[in-house]
Order: sequence, then C-alpha cells, then structure tokens
Amino acid sequence: MTAPNPRPQLHLGVFYTGVGPQLIWSDPDAPSHTAIETFVEIAQILERGLFDAFFLGEGLRVRENRGRVFDLDVAGRPDAITQLSALAAVTTRIGLVATQNTTYNYPADLARRLAGLDLLSEGRAGWNIVTTDNAWTGANFRHGGWLEHERRYERAEQFVEAAKELWASWAPDAIARNGSAEHWAGPGAIGPVERDTDLVRFRATATVPGSRQGRPVLFQAGDSPGGRELAARHADVVFSANTEFGKATAYASDLRDRLARHGRTPDSLRILPGASVVIGDTPADAEEKARWIRGEQINGPRSIAFLEQYWGTDLSGYDPDGPLPDIEPSDQELDPSRGTLAVEQRSGKLATIRKWREIAAERGLSIRELVTEVSPGHPSFVGTPASIADEWSRYVREGVADGFNLLPHLLPASVTDIVDKLVPELQERGVYRTEYRGTTLREHLDLPPLPTTGG
Repeated sequence: MTAPNPRPQLHLGVFYTGVGPQLIWSDPDAPSHTAIETFVEIAQILERGLFDAFFLGEGLRVRENRGRVFDLDVAGRPDAITQLSALAAVTTRIGLVATQNTTYNYPADLARRLAGLDLLSEGRAGWNIVTTDNAWTGANFRHGGWLEHERRYERAEQFVEAAKELWASWAPDAIARNGSAEHWAGPGAIGPVERDTDLVRFRATATVPGSRQGRPVLFQAGDSPGGRELAARHADVVFSANTEFGKATAYASDLRDRLARHGRTPDSLRILPGASVVIGDTPADAEEKARWIRGEQINGPRSIAFLEQYWGTDLSGYDPDGPLPDIEPSDQELDPSRGTLAVEQRSGKLATIRKWREIAAERGLSIRELVTEVSPGHPSFVGTPASIADEWSRYVREGVADGFNLLPHLLPASVTDIVDKLVPELQERGVYRTEYRGTTLREHLDLPPLPTTGG
C-alpha cells in the first residue's frame, strides 16, 4: 500500500527514446537526432534544471514493419554507452543512463562497459535493463534465437545477478593507495565470477574497479508480472506506463508488496512513471499544443503502418484521411518473433478490428482519427506550469510516485519549457531541489548506500 511521504522530493529524468513517434523529427526547428551537439545541449539544459538523469533509449537493429525497414523512425544514433561517455566530459552532476539489452548482450562484456561509464563519470552511470522479444534482432548476434516472454525475464534476472557479482568482485581497497605498496592489486582482492546455466554461461574476472557510488544504478521498466518481479528483486529505480493517479497508486502498492516479499524496504526503490508533458500559458493553450503534437506524431504514413500490424497486409493504397480498410485481415497471425510495431495484435485481432469499425462508424472517424485515439502515446500531463506542479506535488506527497521519467516531444523546446517554467513552480512548493546535494546518481536519487560487498 502507499503512504504519505514525510520527505516529499520529486525526482526527474528525461528519456530520449530510441524508436517510435514520440519525438517529432520532421519539425523545421528540430535538431539533428544523431549529432553530438544535440545531446550535449539537452544534457546541459537538464543539468541546469537539476534533473537526476538523462536516459538514452537503444535499439540493436533498425525497426521493421512487415519485414521491411520502418523508415518513419529516427535511425543512425551511436551506441548509448559511447554517447554517454562523451557527455560525461561536458557535464558534472547529471546521471547518465544507458538502455542495454539482456537478451542479446554478453554479461561480462556489458558489465565491463557499464562499469567503465560509471568510473569515467565518477559515479553517475545507470543501466536501464531491457529485454528483446524478437528474433530479427538476434540475427545480428552469433547466438541469435528467440526467447519466450518469461524466459527472457529468467535470463535477465540471471544476467543482472551476474553483473552485480562482477561489480562486487573487486574489494573496496583492491588498488594500492601509493607507490610504496608491494602489489598494485592486493593478493586475493579481485576474484573470478562463474555462471553455468542454460541461459547464462561464462567465467570471467572483472577488469574495472567500482566507482564512487559502487556500481551503476539499476533502472527497469516493470509493467508485466515478470518485469515487476525483476524490478522487485534488483532494480533501484522502476518506471511504468501508469501515470493516471488511481493506476499509479495500485502499481506502487503492488510493487511495494513485492519488495517486502524479497526482503527489501520501500526506501530501496524509486518509482518514476514514464510521462509526457505539454505546458501552456493557459489551459486552452496547453490543450491546443497537445492536439498539434498528437497530430504530428500520428501522421498519415504512421496511421497506415499501425493498421498494417493488425490487418497483416499492405494498406499503402488507402487514404489515411478516408474510412477504415474494407478488406478482411489476413488469416495468419503475425509472427511474434519478427519485431512488429504493436504487441496486442498477436491475438484477438479480429475482435479488435470489429470494435474499431464500430467506433469509426458511430463517430465518423477516418483512419488517422481512429489511430490517434486508440494508439498509445497520449500526453500524460497537459496544463499550465502551476496546475502540473500541483498535480505532481500530490503524487509525491501521497507516496504514489517518487517523480517522473519524461518523454520529450520536441527538442529542445519541450525540455526548456520544463526547466524554465515547471521547475520553479515545483521548487516554490518545496518538492524539488534547489541545488544538487551530492555528486553521484545514487545520491541524487536519495537511495541508501550500497553494502560494502557491492549490493
């Protein structure tokens, strides 16, 4: 259950997504989504706004639609750890969180690269733990293959346990403090780690010592039962799609019950729902901006591509501003290993299409209008800086959430609005910091220190 927070402090991150319609790349004022200058500018704006962290989404393969490259998404961004290492040199406080996949990476290799980012940033690194549900991504890797949903979480749990053991395998005093020591690393101060299961198999010795915060902070998006269990066992921060107050309350209660079953306290985990924000000078101005954003995100080609995932056939000949397709969907279920754009279309698509046709007929909706309504991605919070600050203050004071992980829609405008207009309102209400009080990401999040064994 949730309880009032005696020390309400809101924590904020920005999640720079890897794929999807959230970022409006087609706007004339949009910056390059592959240039380092863009990432430097955004990270420095967020640091000025005293944000906890800057997240980078990651994709291990260009996304596809019905077996072809989905050319409406941004592609060409460098590896997240590489990008964040560059940002470590031009920022001093903000946390740097890399989305990295447990389904197709190797535990010892990924643990080493994340430890390197943590060491170079002096304790500001985080790892956003994700799994991958398709085999076409695996085709980029020697072992390939496709794991069932729950097996992906089994591998993720074993992967994270192995990484944590590797990070803890250097004793805190492993490295000699000065040149008078007989050994650079004390005998027995660095030990090997071994795993031998059907999902994780390696024997390795960690090559990078711990940082100021001990190890990278662990983030995880936990909405499914498997995801919630993984978060309850291992995550330091969890984010979900539950931004509506009632759903967020139920989610927080469920997650804290799971924490207790694993012997963890509520204070050991921060809950940051993923959210999008549209700020206006007046409520009407905010609503108008939200309508424009949604219209740009769900354009004609995206509307057609969305429906193709349900019909399972080429719909490019249909007018997105015309009625729904008058043909029946393919008899074949879409192969869930192929990296499709939606998830729920894998079963029950006939019932879904029937319902959509009823809605469209009753309300006279075009393809684009229907997709705008039924597809995910609607702005979570729309209003003036004062109204949103009041709403967020309620969330954090009642213990429903510890903050939000924000998805920007237009850069740099959407993050500048938050930093320059919303942050001062939050500070005025006493729920947001006025300065960084520490140097590490773990300190920014007010997480308890790790045990000396590495945690």
